[in-house]
Amino acid sequence: MKPFLKKCLLGAVSCAALSACSSMKTPENLEPVALGDGYQAQYRALASTRGDTAFLQSEGMNTSDCRPEIGGAREASFGKWHGPALTDLLGEKLSRNDMVQITIDGDEVLSGTYVVSRDGDLKLPYLPPVPAQGRSTAQVEAALADALVAAEFYTTTPRLAVRITDFASVAIGVVGAVFEPHAVEIGGVQGDAMDTGRQQALGASTEGRNLSAALRAAGGVRPDADLSAVELHRQGRVYRMDLRGVFDGTDPTDIMMLTGDRIVVKSRQCFQDDLMRPSPISPPGVSMFLSNLTQPATGNAISAIGRDVREMPYGTRFMQAVVNSNCMGGAKTSNANRSAVLFSRNPVTGVSVVIERDIEDLLRRGDRDDYDPYVLPGDSLACYDSSVTGVAEIGRVLGIVGGAILLGQ
Repeated sequence: MKPFLKKCLLGAVSCAALSACSSMKTPENLEPVALGDGYQAQYRALASTRGDTAFLQSEGMNTSDCRPEIGGAREASFGKWHGPALTDLLGEKLSRNDMVQITIDGDEVLSGTYVVSRDGDLKLPYLPPVPAQGRSTAQVEAALADALVAAEFYTTTPRLAVRITDFASVAIGVVGAVFEPHAVEIGGVQGDAMDTGRQQALGASTEGRNLSAALRAAGGVRPDADLSAVELHRQGRVYRMDLRGVFDGTDPTDIMMLTGDRIVVKSRQCFQDDLMRPSPISPPGVSMFLSNLTQPATGNAISAIGRDVREMPYGTRFMQAVVNSNCMGGAKTSNANRSAVLFSRNPVTGVSVVIERDIEDLLRRGDRDDYDPYVLPGDSLACYDSSVTGVAEIGRVLGIVGGAILLGQ
């Protein structure tokens, strides 16, 4: 190879190395997250001062733009249900495809096992359909007794019993401020998971058809949800439920859902830090997409990272996720000064956001919590190696390219 050509090639490699050593451009975002106007105030750019802060500001910034709660102040509305009476929703309710055992004293013909039809009725021989959808067993017993007397099977009200022997799954819609708004099916039990002894016992019930199960099946409520007036649309009626007590255990009410129900969770258009914790209606966890370091970990398997995602507890913060994905620690001389990038999406606007943090800088700040965002389901985290590792990698590349150039002489 001619000397001047070799010199040009080495020069080009050197320029590339210097370019690689320089800092990458700060990620740009459509939303003004650097000013604290993103989905979380914790996304905003780090302040230049690094002194200890007596009062954290991010939580107040998050709630400053909140819309008023539809249900009003919690002290005034605690335990209050809006719209139709609470008694309409409490207790066990029959839904389509539920199986019941009907026992009529002295009647072996009509006594037997029945399934609630698709139109919500129980259909016994020689009787008109008996409405069952949305009714309790006591209400069905009364309606069935009236039907037997009206059909002149009995002159007086007969003794009878209606017992649920199998709860079917129910299909409902969940929309609004949940992470995965869509139609969900809850309450189904696989054949190999059935407890036949429990099914045959008197009083057996199910928790799989509850409101909390429906909200979790839709990804759980988002941090911007208005829990003061969650709407339940059922058979032409609208109920408003105050679920704020679910998070502290003061509201144990968990109604049973029916096929055809629709849940609407309104948004307050703001991030509420106090909703970022486990609860019966929160997401079961956070699934994150991770990309770990190339050095010192040579692959994600070595770093205990799955092929696609990794599960973390709901309420996990950025720095905890960084530790969880092996982006911190090790020798200070070679592993310090790493950085990490968080890719998220505003669930209200649907706009993506990218946040970059210098790990060591954030770690050593007294006000670190003000700039340590919560990770949300579906977020992605990418780690970048330290400058020392980068220089070592550049040296390795230079050695390979230089050797190739020398061999080509």
